[in-house]
Amino acid sequence: MDDILRDIPDSFDTERLLIRMPMQGDGRTVWEAKQASKASLAESLPNIPLDDTVEESEAEVRRASLRYQERSDFRLFLFRKEDGVFIGSSGLHRVDWDVPKVEIGYWIDERYSGNGYMTEAVAGVTAFAEEAFGAKRIEIRCDPLDAKGEKMYDKNKDKSFLTIVYPLRMLGSYGSASNIDA
Repeated sequence: MDDILRDIPDSFDTERLLIRMPMQGDGRTVWEAKQASKASLAESLPNIPLDDTVEESEAEVRRASLRYQERSDFRLFLFRKEDGVFIGSSGLHRVDWDVPKVEIGYWIDERYSGNGYMTEAVAGVTAFAEEAFGAKRIEIRCDPLDAKGEKMYDKNKDKSFLTIVYPLRMLGSYGSASNIDA
């Protein structure tokens, strides 16, 4: 099947969140959240552009929307239902339709951290991957030095298809997590 023909919903809800694909006009909101969270994002996601402009952020949002529609990558934006405030981003990446498997990524605007939103979002995105994609394997890449990341995995590890994958920079020469110098 041509991937673009896959019926994947554009949005879904959890108890407190609306989770949806990126849309035109989201760039400023995402940019503002990144600016408010620069310190934590620089540490946990060193590849995310933090010095981009609002215009560059909007362009990336539009590219993410296209990738979602192409069914090649599934960035998801998280909004509180109660007031529509953008609180962060998640997504399903590195999609392998043959297995099928995906990787969950996520970040939260620091101003909304500590309220259980990301735990709720990851649980919702995991269920979405299982239901909409038929995912048999779901990976979360986690830096073992990131206590919050490990905690997120621990809260969701009861699902047999959820696997923690350590980033290559943390692995020793044999690619084993046991080689990590914590």
